[in-house]
Amino acid sequence: MLPWTADFAGRIDEHVFASDLLRGNPLGDPHERPLWVYVPPGYDEGERRYPTVYVIQGYTGHVAMWRNRTPWRQPFIELADGIFAREEAPPAIVVYVDAWTSLGGSQYLDSPATGRYHSYLCDEIVPWVDEHYRTMPSAGHRAITGKSSGGYGAMITPMLRPDVFGALATHAGDALFEAAYQTDFPKVARLLRDNYDGSYENFIADFRSGRIVGTKDTDFDLIEVYGYAACYSADEDGTVRLPFDDLGVTVPEVWDRWLRRDPVRMAAQPEFAEALRSLKAIWIDAGDQDEYYLDFGAVAFRRALAAAGVADDVVRLELFPGKHGAIEYRYPLALAWLTERIS
Repeated sequence: MLPWTADFAGRIDEHVFASDLLRGNPLGDPHERPLWVYVPPGYDEGERRYPTVYVIQGYTGHVAMWRNRTPWRQPFIELADGIFAREEAPPAIVVYVDAWTSLGGSQYLDSPATGRYHSYLCDEIVPWVDEHYRTMPSAGHRAITGKSSGGYGAMITPMLRPDVFGALATHAGDALFEAAYQTDFPKVARLLRDNYDGSYENFIADFRSGRIVGTKDTDFDLIEVYGYAACYSADEDGTVRLPFDDLGVTVPEVWDRWLRRDPVRMAAQPEFAEALRSLKAIWIDAGDQDEYYLDFGAVAFRRALAAAGVADDVVRLELFPGKHGAIEYRYPLALAWLTERIS
């Protein structure tokens, strides 16, 4: 395996997208974002139109990380190019979207605490790509895929906007929040108590003090839960409400706001069930030893799809040997499966 970048059969165009919807966002994060658009081999040789797959990242992810490589493994951008170069899937345009925030992520939702990242994706990025590339510009020829928080975004975005996306793939996506999130609340409450006098305000001030993030063992556990709360349970004025108290006990009225965002529960609601029934393809997978119990979330989401009346031949569920990390080899499998169904 090459330890450096491989040659591409297709091409990645790197753009800077200026978002009106992210301008002036509550966190003061950049409204100009990198946007990568991959075109497959042969794109420049004719007038053919192509289906489109949008790729979104997990918590703390940003677009430049798609080039990260580890020994003996290829990053997904190369794996994706390979399936098209070898003609293992119908050719498609692949769009790599950045939705990072200074809290680590947006969960691809509109939130008064982080910004309008759901609308940015659906109402700005997608129309821009359709305008500037030879896409097949309809929901039935458009898919979204991601891992972890990106898998969460891939599940909920077609439910919220079936007019934009007609297929999805979720790799270890956040779902079944009782298993994925709730068990961590006492741990986080203890970290706050022992290090910041029980105050998230104290932690955030320290986190933003200019010191290098990660120099304290508590950094990632604390910012992750706060980042999720900023997306799931922020008040209209941007106040972030935590779903647990100082003892780690769940606060029902706030936790209910989180649960309303759980893909498993969303799928049971009539409007979202109808949206799911309209999709052409739904891929679900997770490692059977996932540290966040997202294998349980995968199975729960599959059962919710069945209860919602989604046809069995539309859905593919796979639990594979593995944990939460180092599963990039799964992504091209789903990409090929999706493109066959949206071409």
